[in-house]
Amino acid sequence: MVCTLSIVGAPGAQAAAPADPAIVKEEFIAENPPFPTSHASTIVETREGLLAAWFGGKRERSLDVSIYLSRNDGRGWTPPEEVANGIDEQQARRYACWNPVLFLRKNSELLLFYKVGPSPETWWGMLKTSTDNGKTWSRGERLPKGIIGPVRNKPVEFADGTLWCGSSAEDGGWRVHMERMKESDEGKIWHRGKDLNSAMVYGAIQPTILDWGGGKLQILCRTKQGVITECWSTNQAARWSRMVATKLPNPNSAIDGVVLYDGRALLVYNHLPKDRDMLNVAVSPDGLAWQAALELEKEDGAEFSYPAVIQTSDGLVHVTYTWKRQRIKHVVLDPAKLQLREMPGGNWP
Repeated sequence: MVCTLSIVGAPGAQAAAPADPAIVKEEFIAENPPFPTSHASTIVETREGLLAAWFGGKRERSLDVSIYLSRNDGRGWTPPEEVANGIDEQQARRYACWNPVLFLRKNSELLLFYKVGPSPETWWGMLKTSTDNGKTWSRGERLPKGIIGPVRNKPVEFADGTLWCGSSAEDGGWRVHMERMKESDEGKIWHRGKDLNSAMVYGAIQPTILDWGGGKLQILCRTKQGVITECWSTNQAARWSRMVATKLPNPNSAIDGVVLYDGRALLVYNHLPKDRDMLNVAVSPDGLAWQAALELEKEDGAEFSYPAVIQTSDGLVHVTYTWKRQRIKHVVLDPAKLQLREMPGGNWP
């Protein structure tokens, strides 16, 4: 049974009473982190509360950039602790870390995926595991050649334990693909699928997976073309439709979504064709027609980006995201109180 957190009134709340009734709480995970930049967070619920991770250091690509983790058992977030770095002992070198992804499997194995390398064009996938809800971690294991793991957003797990990861490559053009992981007597067996787009048509990366049930999946992708794109599968990811554009804008920035317990999908993204100074929430009953639900942030010239979103066992939605590249913000939403509005012409009202 997963731990249910007492969110309202827990220590660490940073904001005054939220203006929108759907916002339960707003806070920074680390008010004064011990590094100047924080980016690309991930969040998961365990039996002992929430865990959040992100990469932090001097700046993106700096050799000191490591993966940091914080815990929240309902009494506030713990100070960030380093759980992975890019030190290569064999080569006596250190590389930057990137894009952690936390995921709790049905067998209670907690996974921490992350990337290590000089750049997104040359990085490689890494994996750590935990059997005690993130208190201790295995040694970092390099994934097989050509396997990145979930590049930015959480995977989905089928009933048989198969893990499907939305992944992408940035060498030779931005291309999206799926990666499958199955358990065998020999351990974790990985398979990389074919590219789902031509980089000449849509430069797409970092898919988020929406699991609509019954083997029906949708991926939504960040692109260079100012729009979110999508692909669909109706046979548990065995085959995918051609990538096409949605009506949602995208300023070449990461997105994340989740299918809620009530059957609707919730998406967190920048509703802009360029820049990252506004962060928004939209809701859809079918993944096709989207309605505006909430404006999380808006400030000219600022950056709010790289959201991660989950729904916890108590029905609340938890969103973490990069706040001005300085800190990671955590916002708790009550999806039953979202006030939906139409988006005529695809523009935020």
